Amino acid sequence: MFKNFTTYRPFTFLVALFLLPTVAFAQLPGDLQFGIQVSPTFSGMTTNDNLINRDGTNLGLKLGVIGEYYFRENYSLHTGIGFHFNAGGTLFYEDQYIRADIWRESLDNTLAAGVLPDTLSGGLGFKYDLQFVEIPIGLTLRTREFGYIRYFVRPAIHLGLLTQSRGRVQNAGFISEDESFDIAKEVNSVNLGWSLGGGIEYSISNGTALVGGIAFQSGFADLTTDKGTTLQREGRNPQEDDSSGKLNSIVIMLGIMF
Repeated sequence: MFKNFTTYRPFTFLVALFLLPTVAFAQLPGDLQFGIQVSPTFSGMTTNDNLINRDGTNLGLKLGVIGEYYFRENYSLHTGIGFHFNAGGTLFYEDQYIRADIWRESLDNTLAAGVLPDTLSGGLGFKYDLQFVEIPIGLTLRTREFGYIRYFVRPAIHLGLLTQSRGRVQNAGFISEDESFDIAKEVNSVNLGWSLGGGIEYSISNGTALVGGIAFQSGFADLTTDKGTTLQREGRNPQEDDSSGKLNSIVIMLGIMF
């Protein structure tokens, strides 16, 4: 009996060494885990009007903290708080619009009297540079561990609270493309959205893991206010801009959980 144990002891040691990460890093129901997120983002604006098109991407950054509560092994609820810097993008109004009076009130407050034309026409780009405080609520669904690695899927709902909104006008002769001005009146202060992401966790020590993945995030509702705006196509009557402008982002998820 002891001879057989001695013979298989190296094999037993190797099996135990391989299984150690699985035992050490397994999260049980009732466990709490916290983490830090530092994630680059690529965001843009889209609309439901085929004459108002996406024309540019904002490179931004998400910084925040996250907390998870495990209600089952490998399944958790998560929430947190973070900042999304330089979200937004550019909306281009096509030349078919003979009148495109957008951001009229904000431009009036920015430019000297007599500089802003009586009407704006198509062929202009309106760039949104936005900043949000975000609160996510969602699920994280993980696989069992394969060595030091676990895979996960993360659906979530996001509440975004606007903290800063700046704008620039492109292709306009009356203002420089580099001049940034306040457009708080042109953007809704709350942005409710959803996201779906996935990636991997790599365990580096007992209870600590590096996180990497990718997610798509999109708004549910119109982010633009459309107050005091006027659009007119040739041969048609002027009308208020009732297009729905939404913010979409690709998020490169990077962080650490401990």
